[in-house]
Amino acid sequence: MTPTVLINAGPWLAVPPPGYGGIENVLATLIPPLRARGVRVVLATVGESTVEVDEQVAVFPQGRFAELARPYNQSMGIAAAHLHHVASRVRRGDIDIIHDHQEAFGLTVLSALGHDAPPVLHTLHWDLHKHPDLYGRIDGGGRVWVNGVSFHQLTTAPRPLRAISVGHVHLATPLAGRAPEVPYGGHLVVLGRVTRYKGQDVAARIAHRLGRDLVLAGPVGPFHTPEALAAAGPVDNADVRYFREEVAPLVDGTRVRWVGTVGGRERDEVLGGAAAALFPIDWEEPGGTAVVESLAMGTPVVGYRRGCLPELVEDGRTGLLVDPGDEDALAEAVGRAELLDRGHCRREAARRFTPARMADRYLRLYREVLDRSTRSARVVRPTAGRTAG
Repeated sequence: MTPTVLINAGPWLAVPPPGYGGIENVLATLIPPLRARGVRVVLATVGESTVEVDEQVAVFPQGRFAELARPYNQSMGIAAAHLHHVASRVRRGDIDIIHDHQEAFGLTVLSALGHDAPPVLHTLHWDLHKHPDLYGRIDGGGRVWVNGVSFHQLTTAPRPLRAISVGHVHLATPLAGRAPEVPYGGHLVVLGRVTRYKGQDVAARIAHRLGRDLVLAGPVGPFHTPEALAAAGPVDNADVRYFREEVAPLVDGTRVRWVGTVGGRERDEVLGGAAAALFPIDWEEPGGTAVVESLAMGTPVVGYRRGCLPELVEDGRTGLLVDPGDEDALAEAVGRAELLDRGHCRREAARRFTPARMADRYLRLYREVLDRSTRSARVVRPTAGRTAG
């Protein structure tokens, strides 16, 4: 039997997003092959989502991502309102399993629905050190389970979170196996949100040092274009401060360019035409969507050996990894990356990171969660009955 799955994307961005949006891009990649396998998908999202599903549940017509820059006491109600609507939809009783992707809030609210609600698989897309008070105390109650997006990510999880883990599923990209041909530009690229832990300042220093052109592609805080950021004036946002203080002085418009959020053909050309994609990450990257997109386009990855990168990159074949923080080694690796076989990068992406492979892995996890939850219910419910009597 193929289940009816409520996939909770959250209220922040459309699925697929107009540009940047890691989780939403993952879901836009996952949903079509799930439906092709007979899964009925109910998507909890925002009204402007366009991915084809069997039913859409939305309380907000547009994504509320920009609201995340507001103070917590002004934005906290957005997640609550969305999940209240999700809980109301679940009570109709036709959902077999909930696949949740909403950070922290989704896990807590859906856990609190009780044993009469469907079992939950909560996918962890983020740094697991962010919510120690939640993850250090979580109890799935035999109904709520989690999965990581890399093996390394789960090794950093607190013990209570690991206790309800059913494994990990690497991310995928629609580009895998069918990457378009784009002209080779020979530049370097960093694809992703401009933020300190992505290391755009490191990449810019290396570009100037080597005399290599560098393209920085991704939003700065809520701003998706250079024009929007320039017009914004003073902004109380950590990513904006990082860009203005540490990256912008290195962006000269020629050697180093920030082009804002890119998507579609523009993303393909920026990424696929690069000599290497740089990942000088300053954190334990959990999933690495941009890594698998780079490999699918045939672009070798050069980065620090931390987080999920050693799982995704075959060092010396599809990229080059160096010790974290070693800018000299990273700069030296950039030159060697051009000797790597771009065709091998594409073939490995087609073997490991296809939407079909990700969907099959999640179908197995859905079945495991349903089985574990059923076995748990056999134990819990008779005990509850005896106590009540």
